[in-house]
Amino acid sequence: MVRRNRVFSGLLTSMVCLSLLLLAYSVWRTNAPDTLTDSWPWKLELLDGQSATTAVVGSMGAALARGQYARAVRPILGYYGRVMADIAPGDRLAWVCHLVNAAQDVAVVDEVDYRVVLAGDADPTDDEAGWVDRGRAERAERAIEERGPVGRSDFALHFIGAGKPLPAQGLMLIGWFTEEAMGEIRDVHVRLRVTDRVGDTHERIIDVLKGADRSVRRVDPPIF
Repeated sequence: MVRRNRVFSGLLTSMVCLSLLLLAYSVWRTNAPDTLTDSWPWKLELLDGQSATTAVVGSMGAALARGQYARAVRPILGYYGRVMADIAPGDRLAWVCHLVNAAQDVAVVDEVDYRVVLAGDADPTDDEAGWVDRGRAERAERAIEERGPVGRSDFALHFIGAGKPLPAQGLMLIGWFTEEAMGEIRDVHVRLRVTDRVGDTHERIIDVLKGADRSVRRVDPPIF
């Protein structure tokens, strides 16, 4: 999901609409009867046809240039998980999830929310239920520990702060889970909002345990 910057994108859109209205008014005024254009407020000449056309071309060109540049610098967010060694203590294997920014430009983390659904829990009542922000994310970790798994020993859900840059072609660790932890956890979702260079906001929900091998037996081959 993408939210355009209200200031820059909205201003350009307003300029295009205003210039189109001025062009339409100038064309109408040029072709209207003199008896009508001699009366107020129709006798008011805002722009001549040539100036109004120039305003339309300039504003539309700026809007198109902004849209093309926004497309060039937008982050391409994806994620993948695989079984890895040397992550969990005690030489145990773990399911590890990474975030990928495959774009050619940096993005900056704006907000991160977390939702953990434990084994046996009911499904969230709606799409907005169960989410906690970073300031309350320790509750999600404590809820997992109440089931038995130990944080930083059986699992780790990395809490990402606002302002963290996501470099171009870069990876960011989301979390890892051993077989013991995955036996107590059904789903882990991370909702990430980032801002790109032109000020647009992009949102992606990461299903950390999607496709996870919950009975880890061997290391998966590298993806990158």
